Amino acid sequence: MKPQALPPSVLKNPLHWPALGFGLGAAPFAPGTFGTLLGIPIYLLLAGVPLTGYLCAVAGLFLLGVAACRVTARALGVHDHPAIVFDEVVGFLITMALAPPGWWWLAAGFALFRLFDIWKPWPIRWIDRRVHGGVGIMLDDALAGVYALLVLQLIAWLAP
Repeated sequence: MKPQALPPSVLKNPLHWPALGFGLGAAPFAPGTFGTLLGIPIYLLLAGVPLTGYLCAVAGLFLLGVAACRVTARALGVHDHPAIVFDEVVGFLITMALAPPGWWWLAAGFALFRLFDIWKPWPIRWIDRRVHGGVGIMLDDALAGVYALLVLQLIAWLAP
């Protein structure tokens, strides 16, 4: 699906930059995947933080995302425009909350999060269709992150 064009006024307004993944959401294809890529350097910055601090940071980013995505969705006149990708960042960070260290785990978390974000198993698809505003935009990806986190932890538990 090709993303809808973004008005220049939205791209130029710094208020919308977080929701648009600082421009990554304007990618001509797969904006959600590009938005998720923004989560990698943020995860690497937070990876050494104790779990409580990590979770507090992710909760703060979730709340920031609710506000930023709400404002940007209103400006665009479209609920969850494809260019709004801050929800992917937070969903990926949720996926990685308890991940073992290493590039393999980073790649596996990325792939699992994208899988659940695209697949949208119940109740993610239900939330995506029925919960609107900034909360709805953020919540479906947060839940995709929880699903991916659970599968990643299962893999880590089963790994020798």
